[in-house]
Amino acid sequence: MRTVLFMLALAASGLAQADSCSINLKADDAMKFDQRAVTVSSTCKTITINLVHTGKLPAQAMGHNVVIAATNTYQAVAQDGMSAGLAANYVKPGDPRVIASTKIIGGGETTSTSFAGDKLKSGGAYKFFCTAPGHLGMMTGQLVVK
Repeated sequence: MRTVLFMLALAASGLAQADSCSINLKADDAMKFDQRAVTVSSTCKTITINLVHTGKLPAQAMGHNVVIAATNTYQAVAQDGMSAGLAANYVKPGDPRVIASTKIIGGGETTSTSFAGDKLKSGGAYKFFCTAPGHLGMMTGQLVVK
């Protein structure tokens, strides 16, 4: 019975979706992603990030993006992104540490981007996060590659 409950909880958390080539996230006006961890397959040729902003505030007040970087560089990526400003989606142009990033969106908007799956390695340590100023502390999650 415990095994069944564990498997149901794992599936609900999104960690059991190892065949997925999409990262589907929602963000809100309370500076939260709807998931703390997402899983993608190491066999994906292309991975797509889909972000839906379920809030009401505009991008200038409560904009969100999704950036992917290695766990050991994500904080520096976010720090450097703040100085890039909203016009650059709070991502330093040409930053080689950025694996992928979406544009900043406001309430009611959606955005997507795709990147080559071979940029991620099975078992690698990756984070997804929002680089808008002040958001990193609450809007960070683990990206698992299986």
